[in-house]
Formats: sequence, structure tokens, C-alpha cells
Amino acid sequence: MANIRIANAPCSWGTLEFEGLGGEQVGYWQMLDELAETGYTGTELGDWGYMPTDPDTLRAELATRRLTMLGAFVPVALKDPEAHQPGQAHALKVARLLSAVADPQHHPLLVLADDNGADSLRTRYAGRIGSAMGLTHQEWGIFARGATRIARAVLDETGLRTVFHHHCAGYVETPDEIACFLDETDPALIGLVFDTGHYAYGAGADGCDTVEAGFDRFGERIWYVHFKDCDPAVARRAREAQWDYFEAIRYGIFSELGQGCVDFPAVLDGLHDRDYRGWIVVEQDVLPGRGAPRESARRNRAYLRALGL
Repeated sequence: MANIRIANAPCSWGTLEFEGLGGEQVGYWQMLDELAETGYTGTELGDWGYMPTDPDTLRAELATRRLTMLGAFVPVALKDPEAHQPGQAHALKVARLLSAVADPQHHPLLVLADDNGADSLRTRYAGRIGSAMGLTHQEWGIFARGATRIARAVLDETGLRTVFHHHCAGYVETPDEIACFLDETDPALIGLVFDTGHYAYGAGADGCDTVEAGFDRFGERIWYVHFKDCDPAVARRAREAQWDYFEAIRYGIFSELGQGCVDFPAVLDGLHDRDYRGWIVVEQDVLPGRGAPRESARRNRAYLRALGL
């Protein structure tokens, strides 16, 4: 496991991309201090404007704490062709900042995603998506063209690669939807962020048993990994009570590592078998103003150390 490094992300301190989840947000300086203090050596950017957008300032903040910038989450409503041009403009703005602060040995990635949580149907049925709720053949073409356009523009201008983040409450949630997206896009241009928690919840009632299979199915496209756990009891209640995605988050669908159903030792075996040499980013999705993010981050890091990371 010597070739794998461990990072965390602003969402673990309550910096979530969704509006309406409430609470007072932790300042970026406190988040970075606590992230470094609890044993992580890399971070993601968070929402645009959360961290400094001046490259010199951001570079100094990272260097002071000996942290590496790994990437940034950029949501775009790829189903809508009218969103492609502004989505590209925003992605390029983010990519320029990432490129300017990049560690020469660890080039950051643009983490492209759907505009998750924006479609009421997909948000309402997250964790129990049926095939009839998905994109049509024509819509898949539009979706993939938008992702390709953005990834190509980012690569051409900044040299940074793009990975796509499958995500609950978006149009790429289930294993079959992940497969469809990957089939529609160029494997040399767009990789996959494999998120263990979103995969477990998004795969449906048997999702907890399919995470390892997901690595086998999509291993050739996995360029980046998010470690997130999924609480099976909360997932079961969410399906029975028909909670939407945000309600599931409020009830703690994504638990601390080792407290849910994801078999992380098996996941690590899969990464080892593929000679994975990238980063693992821990994500906890702590709601703003709730919990103790530093202590949660510390426990998650201790859990990974016990696994040899």
C-alpha cells in the first residue's frame, strides 16, 4: 500500500455542494488545519470560493500545512445542452486554479459530475432508481457530448485530466448507468471516480454486496477513489419510508468508515491487485453545524491505518 496516499475533503467539514442543508460552515483555514492535524496529506478544493481563488494565496495555504491539492468537484447539468457552454467556462476557471497550484508530482484532476439533486424525480428516488427513470438514448448522447466537450477543453487548455463522479440523486447513479456513461465516453479522455458509499447506496437494496464487484466491472476506468461508507440500516429505512436523498443524508446514510456495509479490506485488495498508485480521498458528508468533524476525521484516519494505510 506504499503507493497509496490518504486525503480528506471539505465535505467532511460540512462544505456540501447542496443548498438548504443549513448550519454554520467551518472556515477553510480551520478545515485545513484540522485535516492536516488528523493525518491527511491531501485535500480537494470544495465549492468555488470556499478556499482562496488567488493561486499565490492558495498555494501558500497548502504549503504551510504540507498539503497537496488533488482536485475539485464541478457539477454540470449535462442532460441540458444549454448548460454545456457555461459548464465548460466554470470547469476551465476551476482547472486554471488547480493547474496553478499543482504539485508537479501529483497533478490534480477535474472531478466532473451531474448537477446532482436538481432533478426532483432522481432526488426523490435516490437509492431505489428504476430503469424507467433514466435517460433516453438521445439524452445519453447529449449527456456524453457535454462531458466530452468539457474534458477536452480542460485537457487542451490546462493539461489536466477529467474524472466523472457517479453520484446519488444524479443521472449516473446505478451500476448500469455508470456502465452506460463509460460506454458513451472516450476511455483515454475521461476516467471514473469510484465512490464506495455512493455505489453501495445507488446500487439499490443489494448494493452493499456489490461494491467489490463494481471494482471488477469498472476497474479499467478507475483513476481516482473516494472512500465513503454506507449505513445499511439507514438505507433500509430510507427505502421503506421513501425518503429523498437529502432526508437520507440528514439521517446519516453515509457513516464513518468501518461503521457501515462497505468491505474496505476487500476494496483495498482490489486496488492492490490493480497496482493502484493514486490517492484515496475520505468523504464523510458531515452536515454543517453538526457533529465533530475533526474527531470524525481522526477516527476515519485511525481506521485506515489499522488497514495498513
